[in-house]
This record gives sequence, C-alpha cells and structure tokens, in this order.
Amino acid sequence: MKFMHLSDLHIGKRLNDISLIEDQAYALDRVFEIAVRENVDGVLIAGDVYQKASPQAEAMTLFDAFLTRLSKAGMRVFLISGNHDSDKRISYFAHFLKNAGVFVSEAFDGTLQRVEVSDEYGKIYIHLLPFLRPTSVKKFFPEEEIVSYEDAVRCVLSHSPIDERARNILLCHQLVTGAETSDSEEEAVGGLDNISPSAFDGFDYVALGHIHKPQRAGREHMRYAGSLLKYSLSEKDHKKSVCIVEMKEKGEVFIQLHPIDAIRDVREVKGGMDEVMRLPYSEDYVRCVITDELPPPDARVTLSTVFPNMIKFSIENSKTQADMDVSSVSDIENKSVIDLFREFYGLQSGGQAPSGKHISVIEEILSEMEARSNEAD
Repeated sequence: MKFMHLSDLHIGKRLNDISLIEDQAYALDRVFEIAVRENVDGVLIAGDVYQKASPQAEAMTLFDAFLTRLSKAGMRVFLISGNHDSDKRISYFAHFLKNAGVFVSEAFDGTLQRVEVSDEYGKIYIHLLPFLRPTSVKKFFPEEEIVSYEDAVRCVLSHSPIDERARNILLCHQLVTGAETSDSEEEAVGGLDNISPSAFDGFDYVALGHIHKPQRAGREHMRYAGSLLKYSLSEKDHKKSVCIVEMKEKGEVFIQLHPIDAIRDVREVKGGMDEVMRLPYSEDYVRCVITDELPPPDARVTLSTVFPNMIKFSIENSKTQADMDVSSVSDIENKSVIDLFREFYGLQSGGQAPSGKHISVIEEILSEMEARSNEAD
C-alpha cells in the first residue's frame, strides 16, 4: 500500500501581513498532481492544517476543496490536529467524513485512535495521535507521573494495544529530540516538549508533523514531512517536499521524496543599492540587505518597486546596522497565545524569557479554558 505523507499546511498563514492563500492553493494543486501520478492509496496529514485555531473562511474553503479532490480520486485521508489547530474544529463531522474515506483524529479522550486498512500483505493499523500537552493527558491518567511531553506520549502509547505482528503507522505532531528546527515552530522553554525517538519503536512508520524542515528523526522510517511552503526567512534554504511511503511485507518500507513547486520563493538578496536595483523584478518574498555606507533615505521604498513583496529590509555596513520588518503593524493573529505571552513577559521583565514553569501554568490555563468551552458547547 502506498501513502503520501505531508504536514504543516498552515492554511491561512500570512507572511508580514501578506496573504499566502494563493501560494497555498497552487502548492496543494501540485501535491494533488503528485498523489495522482504516484497512484497513492492514502494521504497522511500530520497536523497544523490551519494557521490558527479559528481559521478564516477562505482557508477552510481551500482545505475542503483539497479533501474533496482526494476523496473523489479514491484516496483515503488520515488526519490529525496540530498545536495550531483546534482539535474540536478539526474533528467536526468526523463520523460523517468516514463515509467519504476521511479519517480525522477526534478530541483526545485518553485513547489512541486507530483505523484498520488492508492490502495483499494483510492488515495495516493507522494510529492517530493529535498534538498532546502533558495537562491534556494527566486528567485521564491522574495516577501517572506526567511532567514532560515525553511522559505524556509514553503514557498514552503504554495504555494502547499495539499489535506489533502487524504493520503499524503512527501520525504524530510533536518535537522529536535531535530534529532541526526553524523560527516558525513553537517550542517549550527548557526542552520540555522534546520526545526521545525510542518512544516510537513499536511503529513501522512514524509520520511526523510540527518541524518545517523535511528530515528523518532518529531512524529512516520516522520522518518529518516538513511544511507545505517556506513560512519564514529561516526556511529560505529548505527544499520543500512530500514523502511517498510504500509498505509491502512487514519490515519492508520504501520512501521517496518529491519536491513541491511554489509560485514565489522566500529568499535573501544582498549588495549595494545600485546592484540590487539591477536585479530582475520579482514577486518572491525577499529580505533585502543593503551594504552601502550611505544608503539613500528612501531605499526601502525604492527597493519595493523591484520587490513588491519585500518582507524585511536591512542595512549592513561599517557604521550601522538596521534590521526592520517592512510592515510596522505586528501580525498578532499569526502568533500563538504562548508566543504572545513570551513577548509580554519579556516586555515586563527587561527582556528575560519566561521559565518552563511559567509556560506550564499558561498551558494548564489554556487547557482548562478549552475544556470549559467544550462543556459549554
């Protein structure tokens, strides 16, 4: 059986207040073409479907169209929520969607959700583990010592029956120790969110989400698919791709990476003002670095005639350095509550970062608020 593994679509994301919906629609078209060309049986989407828990209508419409195309083409879809998603919104209509071959992780209830499929080699169990925080798991296992994210994940897996004689796939949206991160991912202070690769030893393939750079994590058959597009300047050198996973007999897993084309790139241009202005017009998302000793006062405005989607403007010379966002308005809607708390804490404490204990308290409050919201609904 052949699967496509992708993750971190972040549909609805904006880059310096520039909507990426057109770029995302184009990329999803390319993903669908690869799925058809490779004749995949199923698509594994490992979390962060949307950029925020309450996605815009255009983001939901785009993802709905993508799922519809996959379903009509006869491909089953297996989907979990990530830390940017609302597990309740993601799982809305989950039971109804099963009839269309779309299997969505439901709000965590203390169990590891599982879907059974089969091919000529026998059964394949696909396990759906949505993004978990320690507080989310602790309430279902109050007798267990659950402090870190690894404690939480190991607790759930230890209480879940996994038939290791069969082939098993796990969809998981967490940070595995040793993974190479970028500026786009949300991380816990003190590394509390790190999970050892050994926690997933019972699975033939682990389809990971959360980290934006495509890479293996601990072993060849445990991989991050990476994000759909480049979502920050720190990702400018990433090569975005989708992962095609072919499973044959137990122990036979074959992997191929297929690049994803993008309408616009995220990159950096650097040089003197005259040199940069002679570059071809481009709508890429660009950081412009000017090295003139005396740059013109209107340099940023002038450069925007060549790079209308410039996302950062910098001056680097022997006298001064200036690095500024092109947009003076902070793009708050694309930041998580944890990120906003970190910024607020830094402003109030002279630039110090909050401790892991502070972050744990905020996460516990958020978990309680989400639980109350679910009860009210």
